[in-house]
Amino acid sequence: MLCGVHLEPDDVTRALQAFGDASRELLARVSRQQGLGTTDVTALYLLEGHGPLGVAELSERLGIRTASTTVLVDRLAAAGHVHRQPHPTDRRRTLVVLDEGARAANEAAWSGPISQLDAVSRSLTPAQRDVVLAFLRRATTALEHGATGS
Repeated sequence: MLCGVHLEPDDVTRALQAFGDASRELLARVSRQQGLGTTDVTALYLLEGHGPLGVAELSERLGIRTASTTVLVDRLAAAGHVHRQPHPTDRRRTLVVLDEGARAANEAAWSGPISQLDAVSRSLTPAQRDVVLAFLRRATTALEHGATGS
């Protein structure tokens, strides 16, 4: 039984589930190393990957309420991980920006696992890459649509 659903996933689905589990465990390890909560680490990761974001956009990407994101940003700013700056073209908006110290800590925490994944990816033949990419894109779409019920 999987989350209350009677379903026997196949080997590929089980492997994807194991990958997801390993990803969550990595996030938990990074969180412990940095002395931060997993949502805080995820916010820093998003800011590293996407650049400065508004609170509403960060909230949407984190899947939490805007008020909760404001508290999170206040906490990260007080700890010196982020700062707020005016939006360059919209005076009504403020952006959340990752500070250099947090950027360096982020890079140190994630570079090893990302490098190892990249090595696995680069070991694939072009034909294998095409199959893996097509599969992962379809799997990602399935999860995105499954989460919304569409």
